[in-house]
Amino acid sequence: MEKFIPYEKLSKKKQRELDRKRRNTWGSLSPVTRNTANPKAYNRQKARKWNRDDYPTVPSSLCA
Repeated sequence: MEKFIPYEKLSKKKQRELDRKRRNTWGSLSPVTRNTANPKAYNRQKARKWNRDDYPTVPSSLCA
């Protein structure tokens, strides 16, 4: 049985080795915190897209 040695008293090499063992991956989950967009806020990109989609360009020769 191994004798317990506090982390602080371990050598730097042993500390790094322990840290590597404890480290895990997040897998497909991203650890970055994300905020949802405020639905009441004005969205410039959405307004611009709406403007472009509703009014297709018509050649001036067909308007006359």
